[in-house]
Amino acid sequence: MAAGEPKTFNRFSDFYPFYLQEHRNLTCRRLHFVGTGLVIALVLIALFSGNYRWLAAVPLAGYGFAWVGHFFFEHNRPATFKNPLYSLWGDFVMFKDMLLGRIER
Repeated sequence: MAAGEPKTFNRFSDFYPFYLQEHRNLTCRRLHFVGTGLVIALVLIALFSGNYRWLAAVPLAGYGFAWVGHFFFEHNRPATFKNPLYSLWGDFVMFKDMLLGRIER
């Protein structure tokens, strides 16, 4: 792999430790937690209300909080730019791990 080339991962279990390294800053993790929580709430509101316009706010809630955390607190580029699907999965796994107290929030 050449310098500057994004690292590729074949399994999420290999990616997740990298993902956590990209989220060492507590404020960044907290912003991810809020954003992911809002994403879950917005999806549930859309499903239960039948008003699917709520889904338009999902990317703003999810990416908005996360990117503020990365650009202003973590000072790195979000993993979304390099590994979008694993990064999305990582958001939900980190949310679960924070909720369960496995990661400080």
